[in-house]
Amino acid sequence: MTEVAARTDSPANADRTLPASATERRRVDGVLLLDKPRGLSSNAALQRAKRLFRAYKAGHTGTLDPLATGLLPICFGEATKFANLLLDADKAYLATLHLGASTTTGDAEGEIVRERPVTASRDEFEDVLRRFVGRMAQTPPRHSALKRDGRNYYEYARRGIEIERFPREVSIVEIALLAWRSPEADVSVRCGKGTYIRALAEDIGEALGCGAHLSALSRTAVGALTVADAVSLDVLEARTEAERDAMLLPVDALVDRLERIDLAVTDARRLGCGQALACARGDAVVRVYAGSAFAGVAEVRGGVMRARRMLAQEEPRRRNRAATRLNPKRFSG
Repeated sequence: MTEVAARTDSPANADRTLPASATERRRVDGVLLLDKPRGLSSNAALQRAKRLFRAYKAGHTGTLDPLATGLLPICFGEATKFANLLLDADKAYLATLHLGASTTTGDAEGEIVRERPVTASRDEFEDVLRRFVGRMAQTPPRHSALKRDGRNYYEYARRGIEIERFPREVSIVEIALLAWRSPEADVSVRCGKGTYIRALAEDIGEALGCGAHLSALSRTAVGALTVADAVSLDVLEARTEAERDAMLLPVDALVDRLERIDLAVTDARRLGCGQALACARGDAVVRVYAGSAFAGVAEVRGGVMRARRMLAQEEPRRRNRAATRLNPKRFSG
């Protein structure tokens, strides 16, 4: 896949000439819903957003190929502790399949290696789609970010080295045909963790007997987060820092599907210090609040609550303080 080099005259590089006060890193806690443009890698998009917010720490919640557009949630600061919850969430996509041509990468960025006639009708295409709903074994693409012996699959592929790729179980929750204009078809897909839409497109093509590759892809949702609420890099660059900060979701937006438990501030402190608490709730992973402030995620098992991931607590101002104080900031950036 082709990486896009950053232009030296682009806004992403403008901080090279700004005064030190404008480039000094700062603490930012929250979640940015970014609408990634086509042609930019997920890491390049992440780094541009991180520079714009001058954030100390940032990470994204699931790679989009340079070819793909759409929702790329970016976590800043304390939000990175809970990014794994989005990695495990269902994802939704709009995909365009080009039938009759197989490529080296499974998408439009690769070279065509085989062409076959397309004889399937719309009804036959929809019949094949229905076969892919449910749990299935999927072989990851040669050009993927999975690792073997410390190297990404795509590194081996670029060097022409074939490696054994083992099928993994994935889940297709639903798939539907949106538009048919043979040899292309637009489909919507909702799937579970670890599903490669490129591999799905190739498998559909093989099931039709004509081959296929992915010619366009947009991620429309990750869990309950949707691209309709996302913002582009161009819009971010045109805003002031205060306006950008106002676009961030609070940290607990990542965990709002979990059951909520409110604790007294003293109990939340104890939980954050590693102490277990008695809890009459049933077994579950829960989001914990100290008063009205989000404090972290805990797990309840057998009537006992233990911390999983908690927000950082402030250091005590005096050495003789018995306990640290929870940061009262609501982590909205």
